[in-house]
Amino acid sequence: MPRITYQPKTFRPATQQIIDVANRICAEYAEQGFDLTLRQLYYQFVARDLLPNKQSEYNRLGNIINDARLAGEMDWDYIVDRTRNLRDLAHWNSPSQIIDAVAAQYRTHRWAQQPHRVEVWVEKDALIGVIAKAAEAEDVPYFSCRGYTSQSELWAAARRMIGYERAGQKPVVIHLGDHDPSGVDMTRDIADRMALFGASVKVDRIALNMEQVNRYEPPPNPAKLTDSRAGGYISRYGSSSWELDALDPTTLDRLIRSAVGQYRDQEQWDYDTEAMNAQRSTLARVARRWSGVEDMVNRAE
Repeated sequence: MPRITYQPKTFRPATQQIIDVANRICAEYAEQGFDLTLRQLYYQFVARDLLPNKQSEYNRLGNIINDARLAGEMDWDYIVDRTRNLRDLAHWNSPSQIIDAVAAQYRTHRWAQQPHRVEVWVEKDALIGVIAKAAEAEDVPYFSCRGYTSQSELWAAARRMIGYERAGQKPVVIHLGDHDPSGVDMTRDIADRMALFGASVKVDRIALNMEQVNRYEPPPNPAKLTDSRAGGYISRYGSSSWELDALDPTTLDRLIRSAVGQYRDQEQWDYDTEAMNAQRSTLARVARRWSGVEDMVNRAE
């Protein structure tokens, strides 16, 4: 991973210690295939009692990380911004290269033969990278709601769910959100509007729940008193709230994979996976023998 010095800087010992800890935390997660947002890194500091849970400390950590990267003290790939990304089309150097890539990406609709049809939805766009890793491994679609899901997107989702029902499957939305007045209510909102649009969908909120708050002890925040739902939330849960980001990525990954597995017929899944892999192997052999295939096509013309 790249460490490039653009602005050399000597840090005070206390600041250097924060940089060293940040590098260790990021390296631990990189070894497991995860990158972190700044907020996720900050919550790792808070969970380790290395920083207090204050907005000012979050801002200070952001400034330290920015300076450390510019000074060549921290890998640029460690911290990601999942809300701003360049998009481009794929390009290839030869037909054999694209066939080889297609072989690796080739997937059949293994969920089409399952009794359930599962999607994973997350409240925050900043967590989509963590969700993607688990969802793609389980071959399920995933979606960032960005708060309360728009009417247009929920209507389109309901039409999709109705399609699953007509195919004889039971639709399931696995939902993850903050444990705060709005974050908890968003799960209800998804279920209610799905029903309004005529879709019978099980909305399974797997995080963040009070059982997980008690188990993992993420750092609390004050409940937002300006939220119109604060009164009902506080009467039920108290005056604290918790962000989904405060759960470490490995925990979120494990929760998602476990939840998806509960809705899957594993015997059917294994049968369909074996058939898919056989077809994938055929494509890989075509890519390896592309020159012969190309010669055969040219001779036939």
